[in-house]
Order: sequence, then structure tokens, then C-alpha cells
Amino acid sequence: MSLARNAVNQKVALTMLSRLGYAADVAFHGGEGLAAVRDKDYGIVLMDWHMPEMNGLEATIAIRRELPPGRQPWIIGLTANAMTGDREKCLQAGMDDYMTKPLRREELVAALARSGSHRESTPPSLTAFGGSATA
Repeated sequence: MSLARNAVNQKVALTMLSRLGYAADVAFHGGEGLAAVRDKDYGIVLMDWHMPEMNGLEATIAIRRELPPGRQPWIIGLTANAMTGDREKCLQAGMDDYMTKPLRREELVAALARSGSHRESTPPSLTAFGGSATA
């Protein structure tokens, strides 16, 4: 699943993911993304930090709190901010990885590879939170 605010970023992420063999769903804000992961088992979530209604940090905390251990997705935080401490904030919220935007193919491939054996038994399905990028 991919959550991204900007339609252009969303299209870029969806295209990259498709070319890498991933099927993706999109959520336009954190609340919508949270509802999606409650309803469907996603292996990976691309989570935009800055979203309306519920930001990516809040959505991640809710996912970690609400889903049982066997349904926890690998969450990759996305932000246009590359400020000191942002990575740590994402990890403290429960995200497993962190990337800055704009997305670069090589960095996306590396982040997806780091998710590694997290969910080997599950086919690669992604969700994106943020209304623009989907993985």
C-alpha cells in the first residue's frame, strides 16, 4: 500500500512499483490507510509522513497498536523533509525504514530489499498512505 499526498508522486511511485513487479493500492490519508490495513493483509506499506486527517506517524502507531503480530506490515516512511532526527522519529513511531522524496528507483529497490524475509510467505502487495504514491 502506498500513502502519498501528491498525485505526481503517487503516479511515479505506482509506476516504479509496477515495473518492479509489485501490485499496489493507494490511500489518500492516514485514516483511509489504517482502514485498508485492517481489511487487507499488506506485506509492505509506503507511508507518507505528512498527510491530512491522520499523519504517517500517527497512522503507524495505530497500525502497530491494532494489528496482531502476524499481520504487521513492513512500513517504509516517506518524507520530503530530510531534517536531522526525522529518521529517528519514523523509527520511534514504529516504521521499519525511511526514505526521502523524491523517490529514486535505486533507493526504492534497496528499501524493498531490506524488507527481505519479513513476510516471505506473502506475495508482494503494497499499500501507500498519503493520497499520491502507492506501492
